Amino acid sequence: MVSTTVAVTAAAAAKEAILQRQLAALPAAMVAFSAGVDSTYLLAVAHQVLGSRVVAVTADSPSLARRSLAEAAAFCAEHGIRHHVVTTDEFESAEYLANDSRRCFHCKAALLRAMDALVQATAGNRGTTALLIGAISEDFADVRPGLQAAAAAGARWPLADAGLTKPEVRALSRARGLTTWDRPAEPCLSSRVPYGEAVSIAGVRMIEAAEAALRAHGLQECRARHHQIGGGRGLLCRIEVPDADLARVLAVRQDLVARLRALGYANVALDLAGLDSGGLNRLLSPAETAAARPTPGAVHG
Repeated sequence: MVSTTVAVTAAAAAKEAILQRQLAALPAAMVAFSAGVDSTYLLAVAHQVLGSRVVAVTADSPSLARRSLAEAAAFCAEHGIRHHVVTTDEFESAEYLANDSRRCFHCKAALLRAMDALVQATAGNRGTTALLIGAISEDFADVRPGLQAAAAAGARWPLADAGLTKPEVRALSRARGLTTWDRPAEPCLSSRVPYGEAVSIAGVRMIEAAEAALRAHGLQECRARHHQIGGGRGLLCRIEVPDADLARVLAVRQDLVARLRALGYANVALDLAGLDSGGLNRLLSPAETAAARPTPGAVHG
């Protein structure tokens, strides 16, 4: 699990108060909910403030792990939050499948289209329902083209607007008793495919199964990077885990190799550099990186 300072500081408490005031000013809200750390915290606070005027929306996409979908449904059922699961169409987009530096833009755009359609179908008036996403302050210093799509769709990011950081969200989540407070970051399954190599439904299902095999050995923080090799004639699974877990992988390597080869991987490798979340972004050119970085002051809502 994630190691973090969990005490709620006065600064974090003040930011949560700002968040609550922002949410209280909304007539109604729809929260994009993946069951991750940030969206769970945002949904919990929004439900506290808005009650039945908030709805959670989870995108049923091949790039979302099935366990995350189940966890999203369970959380909403436990807390009495209205929950819609919508099917998004990014895997029907040639631009998304091409997997360039704008992949996340097309994914988030598909989610926001689905959320907007849901508002129109259920409320008949988008104007009184704010579309919320769980972006935090650090996201604006990273490669996040999805936030550009969110801004274009008029969505809001109240956590970032309140100045909340990941450690603060974790601490505040723990104070609320949210079990996600120490959950490792889990980017979408498509992020395991290097830019320039095509994304496919079959591929993300392999990635999901590979990471399930890793977690079965207690490797909770892990990545199964999905590489084409030999001119596309084979697949390599490149395992990334934190430095402290490298020895654990080697101890169970025979079982892991057997499981991953059974999934269709011709080769299995352990990355000695350890877990590098977002590491594939290093392959982008400076121009691509700059173009994919969101602008904090972008108009939204």
